[in-house]
Amino acid sequence: MKLFISTVVALIITCSCFAQEPKVVADCTVSFSISSNKSATNNNLSGAVKTLYIKGKVIRVDVVSSAFSQSIIYNNTNGDAVILKELGAEKYMTHLDAQKWKQHNSIYAGMSISYTGDKKTILGYECNKGVATLKDGSAFTFYYTANIVPSATENPYQFKDIPGFVLEYEITGEDKASKITYTATRINFNPVPASKFEIPKTGYRELN
Repeated sequence: MKLFISTVVALIITCSCFAQEPKVVADCTVSFSISSNKSATNNNLSGAVKTLYIKGKVIRVDVVSSAFSQSIIYNNTNGDAVILKELGAEKYMTHLDAQKWKQHNSIYAGMSISYTGDKKTILGYECNKGVATLKDGSAFTFYYTANIVPSATENPYQFKDIPGFVLEYEITGEDKASKITYTATRINFNPVPASKFEIPKTGYRELN
């Protein structure tokens, strides 16, 4: 009897350990709502939607609003990025190699991260709150779940060293007064078509 009880306890402990292992997500689509503490008349992102696509080591981020749309396709393997922008009928494309992408994100160099211990539930996942402090003294908050880990990082500079999947974060707007919050509203683990990450060959004006 004692042997039986010991075996059951061991199995429970083993199962618990496996249950706590984070799931690595290699294919998913995540939709984010975008809100701001400023009115729509002063905020081009009011009512905009962000969609994150992950497939293996490549990501695509689309932000679509009534005023513009922007897509970033980033390769975690070689660090290259392509930015696609549409403003009315105008379409622009910018290619950034790993060094230029690093410069593009230089604001995050020297960033430090602390954790507050606060938690909230997003899409059924328990998320931990963190604060990222930049070298200029500004900071942004984020919530991440440790239960799932993306196979590719959305931004290896902005989300550096965060041990999980960021499902909510806040940034400061260009006017330095507004706070813009991105919150995950839906996550889908179905395979993402490879066509989502194809770079357009025509229709865009190339910018340096």
